Amino acid sequence: MTVAVPDRDQARGRPRIGAALTYLSLVAASLVVLVPLLVVFLTSLKSYDEISDGQGALSLPDDWLNFSNYATAFTDGHLLTAFGNTAFILLFSITGTVVIGSMTAYAIDRFEFRLKRLVMALFLVATLVPGVTTQVATFQVVNSFGLFDTRWAPILLYMGTDIVSIYIFLQFIRGIPRSLDEAARLDGANSFTIYRKIIFPLLKPAVATVVIIKGITTYNDFYIPFLYMPSEELGTMSTALFRFKGPFGAHWENISAGAVLVILPTLVVFLFLQRYIYNGFARGATK
Repeated sequence: MTVAVPDRDQARGRPRIGAALTYLSLVAASLVVLVPLLVVFLTSLKSYDEISDGQGALSLPDDWLNFSNYATAFTDGHLLTAFGNTAFILLFSITGTVVIGSMTAYAIDRFEFRLKRLVMALFLVATLVPGVTTQVATFQVVNSFGLFDTRWAPILLYMGTDIVSIYIFLQFIRGIPRSLDEAARLDGANSFTIYRKIIFPLLKPAVATVVIIKGITTYNDFYIPFLYMPSEELGTMSTALFRFKGPFGAHWENISAGAVLVILPTLVVFLFLQRYIYNGFARGATK
C-alpha cells in the first residue's frame, strides 16, 4: 500500500497564496476608504471653473495652494461657532458618560442586590433596540423638560444612552482584585471612597478608550443635533456641514473644503490616540 506524499513546492505555495490574498484584501479595503477622502481633498483645492469643466474626480488641481475655498467654508459656514458648540457638548457628554458608566459598572460588579440579573438583561435589551424606534417618546420627554433647541438636550441623550461604555468599564473592573476593596474597608473606607481612590484610578485604560470612542461618535453624530437643535446658531460640525447644501448647493469645492475641515480634528485625534483604542479593546476582551 502506497501513501501519497504532498509535494513540498505545493505545501510552500499555499501560504504564499494565502498571504497574497490577505494583502490584496487589505489593499482593496484601504482603497475603498482612502479614494473618497482623496477625491474630497482634491476637489477642495480646485476652483469653480475646474469643477464646471467636468474634469475627472481624481484630476489634479491647477493650484495646490488654493486655500480660498477653506476660507469661504470657514467664514460663511460658521464653523468656528459650530466647533464651539461641538466642544461644549463633547465636554459634558464625555464627562458624564465616564462618571455614570464607571459608577454603574462598579455598583453592578461589587454589590449584590435584587433583580441584578434583570438589570443586566435590560442593559442588553437596550443595546439591541434601535434608537430610531424610540425617538418619538424621547422627543416628547425632552420637549416636556423644556430642553428642545438647547445644547443640553443632546448632552443628556448622549450621557443616558451609552450602554457600551458600561460594559467596557465592567470588563476592566472585573479584573481588579476584590482584596483591594477589603483592605480599604479594614482601614475605614466607605464604598464611594473605594471607588474614588482605588477603582477609578485603575480604570485609566478604560477611561481612555471610552473618551476616544465616545468623543468620535459624538463628534460625527448628525441625527440628534439636527433633530433637537434646529437653530442655526446651535449647529454642530456635522449639521453645519449639512447646511452647506443651501448657499453652496452647486459649489462642490466649498462643500469639499468644509468636509475636510470637519474631518481633520477626528483624524488627528485618531492618529495620535489609536494605540489607546486598540489596547483598550484588547485588554478589555482578555479580562
